[in-house]
Amino acid sequence: MADVARGTTALVWGVAATLAFVALRAVVAIGGHEPLPIDHEWNDLMGALTSDVWIVVAWVPAIVGGTIGMIVIDAVLIVWLLWRRRRWDAATLAIAMVAVVAIGATMAAVIGRTRPEDSLAESVATSFPSGHTAVATTVVVILGLIFRRWYVWTLGAVWVLTMMWSRTYLHAHWLSDVVAGMLEGVAVATVVWACIALWRTRRAARASAETSEDPPRADPSRAEPIERSAP
Repeated sequence: MADVARGTTALVWGVAATLAFVALRAVVAIGGHEPLPIDHEWNDLMGALTSDVWIVVAWVPAIVGGTIGMIVIDAVLIVWLLWRRRRWDAATLAIAMVAVVAIGATMAAVIGRTRPEDSLAESVATSFPSGHTAVATTVVVILGLIFRRWYVWTLGAVWVLTMMWSRTYLHAHWLSDVVAGMLEGVAVATVVWACIALWRTRRAARASAETSEDPPRADPSRAEPIERSAP
């Protein structure tokens, strides 16, 4: 029952994040995919705070959370989970990562939102949603749901916020892009985890029911000896 409750709660969060993402996507679409007023304000603030030292700092999560960095990190995490004989958790992480990249990359290419003109990183018009933020959020949420430790959630939240700051500080994304990436990551991670958790629970329940319905088998070693009549 506890697994079902956790799966249901995760699914509720996933639906809420999905609805929030859809709402933000609609606002961006209504504005012709142009930056929102708050996007301009945040981008100007990041520009005013620009310094060589902080640019170097901002590139650290951008590189670590990039394509190659996340492939290596995810591979290590999956191998580690398999080594701990948590194959279902490894499968959950792998499926969630494939899903968030496939969804995010497709949406970014279709939407084609232009990045800030003063971008210090990518310049291709695939700004919405932020892939770096979506992937970082997905990993954090999956690990948080798997291990259910406060420090996992705390460190994960710090990592996601750092990634969001990094992408906007480097002017690679608008603020609404990274918020959308965070919502996408929450939605994908919780829905994938909830579906697999609920499926595992029902699978275990069916296996238990089938076992209980099987008639007990006689133990040959305890069989009563057959008495033979005297000739």
